[in-house]
Amino acid sequence: MGRKLFCDICPATYKISLEKEILIKDIKNTFGKEKIAKTFSSDELPNIVKSHSSILLRNLVGVDPELQKNKVTNIMLACNKINGIIVRPGETFSFWCTVGKPGKKAGYKEGLVIGRNGLTSGYGGGLCQMANMIHWLVLNSPLEVTELHHHSDALFPDDRRRIPFGSGTSVSYNSVDYRFKNNTNQDIQILVWCENGELCGELRSQREFPYRYKLVEENHHFKKEGNRYFRISQVYRIVIDRTSNEELYRELILDNHSAVLYDYSFIPKDQIRDD
Repeated sequence: MGRKLFCDICPATYKISLEKEILIKDIKNTFGKEKIAKTFSSDELPNIVKSHSSILLRNLVGVDPELQKNKVTNIMLACNKINGIIVRPGETFSFWCTVGKPGKKAGYKEGLVIGRNGLTSGYGGGLCQMANMIHWLVLNSPLEVTELHHHSDALFPDDRRRIPFGSGTSVSYNSVDYRFKNNTNQDIQILVWCENGELCGELRSQREFPYRYKLVEENHHFKKEGNRYFRISQVYRIVIDRTSNEELYRELILDNHSAVLYDYSFIPKDQIRDD
């Protein structure tokens, strides 16, 4: 057996390691070359690049409903921090530089957190849904994702899922961030708000971009390997000329092979393949 990493010795050493990573990220944010977006405007940019909504309260098997309710509070607080932000050409949007530390003093509640040892709870839990929203908007634009951390496992069965599986991102203050760079020649803006039980979002720009984007999931199925089931699919991003409506090219952005961590009885039988 190999020697344990310092962070794996005990909970105390893990906490020390986590604080070290937070400090390193703070130093990089302060002295790094990235220009982090910090401008806000209540005036909405005129062109909608992409809009989307996602359900706030889902039926998650084995999860305390109170954690789900607290997630809504956490997301509403994050909306107040993000809504209206302008990302100018050459600037980078940072989830945590914008939201700040999601602690108890800032009004955040204990929500569901995906930790290194599985599901747990923590202040600010549930903010991954906000990061997922922003990432989905960005995927439907020419903006450049510069930091992304995928969920590697299938944690829950589908409940009214509207986007391809696996197209979200993890965030954990502040070492696990989500970032994108505005590599275009115009300002872009993010609008996020909660309405009718849903998180709503818009990516806006000053002018219409010459291309539009479509994301498709193909070859989706479940497969048993040994004693475990895995969720498998490929997600492609298709770039389409806005004027001619011609498909210019498609790129593979996700090749999912995710361990199913929920009860196998929730796997739809017609989606299981033996080959």
